[in-house]
Amino acid sequence: MAFLQNHPTEILILLFLIVTFLQSGVDKITDWSGNLSFIKEHFKNSPLKNIVPILLSTILVLEIIASLLMLIGLYQLTTSGEKEIALIGVELCAITLIFLLIGQRLAKDYAGAMTLAVYFVSTIFGVYLLSK
Repeated sequence: MAFLQNHPTEILILLFLIVTFLQSGVDKITDWSGNLSFIKEHFKNSPLKNIVPILLSTILVLEIIASLLMLIGLYQLTTSGEKEIALIGVELCAITLIFLLIGQRLAKDYAGAMTLAVYFVSTIFGVYLLSK
């Protein structure tokens, strides 16, 4: 646990977000058709119903890029104390969560939108710590 000595909160937030976003991205890649059919059904009564594949692809790309940036940033933070790449990754997570929130609200899935708040608060705290 020596890697947690210098920046424990930042590292733990990065690990939490990496697990969350990388798993979500890998799941979309490995079960594209299942995810696509679920999301199409979820958005069938929303203004987004005709562009679901584009939106799902966009979220997938954002999740993978954010995860890679956070992995690189985690390495830099633990080895040299540099925070810039990690910060960019966490900021991209926040933007992705806002996109997801917009989708949940347009689909009138208010419970789903509410659960995103937990991730968003953790992400904004990460932005705050990494930008200091």
